[in-house]
Amino acid sequence: MEIVAILIVAAATFGLCFLVDKGFTKVFRGKAQHSSGLTVRLNKKYGAFGLILTALGISAIFYGLSEGWVMIAGGSVVIALGVGLIVYYMTFGVFYDQDSFILTTFGKKSTTYKFRDIQCQQLYNSYGQTVIELHMKDGRAFQLQSGMTGVYPFMDTAFAGWCAQKGISREDCDFHDPDNSCWFPRVEEA
Repeated sequence: MEIVAILIVAAATFGLCFLVDKGFTKVFRGKAQHSSGLTVRLNKKYGAFGLILTALGISAIFYGLSEGWVMIAGGSVVIALGVGLIVYYMTFGVFYDQDSFILTTFGKKSTTYKFRDIQCQQLYNSYGQTVIELHMKDGRAFQLQSGMTGVYPFMDTAFAGWCAQKGISREDCDFHDPDNSCWFPRVEEA
């Protein structure tokens, strides 16, 4: 009987997350860049692990109702971690077209940038992944990890748009080397 209850809770959790994702998309993402289909998103494992942790946390709480407060407390922590991963997965994204992009992050208002607003980039190595930090004209910086879905097509489109909007050709950009994750001038050169 407990297994049936766990399966029902897990199915309800997955279904609820699916409905929230669809509703969130329709309500908060109505600009042209959102509907272009061109995005940089976190790897789906963030959302999947978040759902799994949430389901495990709920299961631990149900089990803890008959066993004691330790399972309830542990389940609550696991649920918080799971929900955090889901929220992070659902709120981060770069939506773009050929002229501009929208940066959405948790806790901050979505901002629309033209590609010419990119000032420079900085590269970092983190846990075997390349992290590309883009610095914007307004002083904001954001990071894109090489493991994100769609990051390299975005960088190629951003560089082409940056060149077109600044009126320069690719040949004039000696720093441009996509094989080494360099699309824009480095921080030292800017």
